[in-house]
Formats: sequence, C-alpha cells, structure tokens
Amino acid sequence: MIEVLNLLKTYDGVPAVNELSFTIERGGVFGFIGPNGAGKTTTMRILATLLDPTDGEAYVDGVSVVDEPEKVRLLVGYMPDYYGVYDGIRVWEYLDFFAASYDFNRHERRQVIGDVMELTDLTPLREKLVATLSKGMKQRLCLAKTLIHDPKVLILDEPAAGLDPRARIELRVLIKELAGMGKTIMISSHILTELSDLCDSVGIIERGQLLANGKIKDIERQMHPVQVVTFQFHDRADEALATLKAHPHALSARLDDSSVVVEFDQSPEKIYELVKLVVQKDLPLIGLREERRNLEDLFMKITQGELA
Repeated sequence: MIEVLNLLKTYDGVPAVNELSFTIERGGVFGFIGPNGAGKTTTMRILATLLDPTDGEAYVDGVSVVDEPEKVRLLVGYMPDYYGVYDGIRVWEYLDFFAASYDFNRHERRQVIGDVMELTDLTPLREKLVATLSKGMKQRLCLAKTLIHDPKVLILDEPAAGLDPRARIELRVLIKELAGMGKTIMISSHILTELSDLCDSVGIIERGQLLANGKIKDIERQMHPVQVVTFQFHDRADEALATLKAHPHALSARLDDSSVVVEFDQSPEKIYELVKLVVQKDLPLIGLREERRNLEDLFMKITQGELA
C-alpha cells in the first residue's frame, strides 16, 4: 500500500532523510520509531505530499507522491504532531469546513460529519466550542477531520502526545477499530509499549537512516537469535539440569535456585521438545517462563541515541 524507495531529503546539503526504503502492507499498522530529529516527521510529510523529496520515490496505492500529489491527497489522511484548531467555532462547524474543502455538497457534509463524529465519539460534543475541548477531545476532533474523506491510508504523527492515560487508552482503542476497518495506518509515537500493542510491523530510524524494518518478532529474532526459557521445578532441580543440559537443542543450561535456565536457537518446536523430555522424565515442572524482549529493549539495542 505504501512503498518508499531510496527516499532522500536534504536541508542545506545535510540529509534529514537518507536513502530510506520500506513498504507497508495493505491493511497493516506500521510503527515508525526514532528519537527526536531522526527524520520521522519529514518522512511522513513527504508521504502526505506536504514536502517534496530531494531524491527517491514514494507511492501510496501505486500512486506517486511526487508525480500525482493531488491523487495521493485523496488516498491519505494526515494527522500532524502539532495542528491548529479554530477556537471560535463549534465542533460540527470545524468538521463542516474541512468537508467542504473536499467538495462534499451540503447534504453529503451532514451525513459524513455525523458518521465521523459517531466513530470518534464526538456526537455529544457537536455544539461545543472547539476552545472548550480537552486535549484528548481535540485529538479526537483532529482525527475526525482526518477521516472526513474516508482515506485508505492514515498517517498519524505522535497522535497520543500530551494525552492523559485514559485518553491514550481511548485513542488506542479507536486506532485499533480503524485498523479493523481495513485502513492502512502509519503511526509514530514515543510510547513504545503502546506501539507494540498496536503494530504489525515497525521501522526504527536514527539520523535519517532506517536501522531495522519488519515484523517485531522477526527483528527480535535477528537481534537476539538465542531464546531463553526458564523451567521452574518443585524439586529435583539438579536432575532436571542434567537432563536439559544433555538435550541436543540446548546451547546452555544453568541452575537458578529451583529453576533451570536454558538457552537455545529460537524455535517454538524446540520448546515443545524440551517440555516433552521433562514430562517423559516425570520431573515436577510447576512453571515455564519464556524471556521476551519488548519494543523498548529492541529500540535501545538498535539505536545509539544520536541526533542528526
């Protein structure tokens, strides 16, 4: 759905985005991760046709952002990290303004505004002045505006920035709902635990360069090819250690109180074989814990904390 090929953007000869290449599958949720100044917003603005690249190409649903920006704008809904609202108007008037910009007639505008307000739970606030809305409700309003023309692709730049925990949870639920409707979503955030819950795949960028890209599990496997599983026993831990250590799948095994910590090449089948061996030996297994590294761990391992 989104294809980026050798994308380059320079300012005074300094690259903000340096030869980026990645794809986002139709209907996927792609997390775009990087420190401040890494090039996330620049990339998103290019995809939204708000910036021209210095070189390279990008396509949305096969349409070039460089050659056919007007067509791309009908396909994309862009929610920037900072946006303006018109304080002197009401919620429905704000949405009506943007609906009119997409050439909806009065009857169509009434219908589409009702639909997006219902989707974003803004219907009870229809007559409220925008100036009186909370930060979370303003975020919802901006997202509703982004959905006015029913875009196939959503590009959301730090949509949860500055929200309280409840508003973040509600926004996350809404984004999941939009993904369930088949929208292709590209989202950046500094709250990595939320991205890991939302995203099918991620791209990690630093100093304008893409350091890792793909499914979270695949990146984890590349960065940590050795899997660690802890087997907890009621007793006979020494016997369990000798048994597991002798298994050909085990790269290493060590005792940790009443548990045995086993390292092996990542594969679900290998865990099964080890558990099967323990059961066959009638060892008193009472717990099994697989060591999992989260998105924050991967981010810290892959990036260096450098700014462009």
